[in-house]
Amino acid sequence: MTKVAIVTDSTANIPTELLKKYPVFTAPLQVLWDEKVYLDGIDIDPKGFYERLSQSKTMPSTSQVTPSAFLTLYEDLLRDGYEILSIHISQKLSGTLDSAVQAKAQLPGSRIELFDSETTAMAMGFHVLSAARAAAMGASLDECVELAKKARAHTGVLFTANTLEFLHRGGRIGGGAKFLGTALNLKPILEMRDGRIEAVERVRNIGKALDRMLELSIRRMGDRTPIRLATIHANDPENAEMLLQKARNHFNVSDVSETYISEVSPTIGTHTGPGTVGIAFMAGM
Repeated sequence: MTKVAIVTDSTANIPTELLKKYPVFTAPLQVLWDEKVYLDGIDIDPKGFYERLSQSKTMPSTSQVTPSAFLTLYEDLLRDGYEILSIHISQKLSGTLDSAVQAKAQLPGSRIELFDSETTAMAMGFHVLSAARAAAMGASLDECVELAKKARAHTGVLFTANTLEFLHRGGRIGGGAKFLGTALNLKPILEMRDGRIEAVERVRNIGKALDRMLELSIRRMGDRTPIRLATIHANDPENAEMLLQKARNHFNVSDVSETYISEVSPTIGTHTGPGTVGIAFMAGM
């Protein structure tokens, strides 16, 4: 029987207890800081990253997964008898998928499918988990690809940041640029849309931002069930827990099949900054 492995990257930040259950293999992006290179989630974790960021006089930058890292991972999996579905951060945010393309080109004839999630964080994580659960039950590579496509159409993520300066500096703000210069007491709400970070609206404070993100998520989910939810945060677990509890209180228990709290990875945190809070969802599958 054919085995299918799901490869993803460290921006998904899928909770570790889930990764252990399924054939998921993570390729780390890189954090560049004070002339040193750290592998995201291996050499530096969210807790250590945000602690250092709060004290550092220098700012980190990031780099995509290298083609050689993908090549090594793909070769190992192919040697173990796997076919591969490689699901990654939006190509409009990172060159990671380009690196995967380069690695695949060096393995002609191999069964490797590459997939642009057009998102990141746990929105992408839900794509990965959908495919991985099917793979664990014996689904074919083509079936896993179709599930990832379906998941992409059923997921979304909204978030708010303390400041847009991190996103602006990294060139990843898209339509949110019009919010630059916002008064300090206003919170921007942004979302992933067609692979880019786009502006939604501004609200007065973090409490209103949490409520509004939930309202918008509910609107985008419509009446589709089951519902899978994850709140995400960059060193702000209290507000992530509050947002998740608000979501749990809104929905019928029978409609919500799983909920998680996920920390924003160092590579994403480099561009969003500390204090970012958001909600990712998948509804209808």
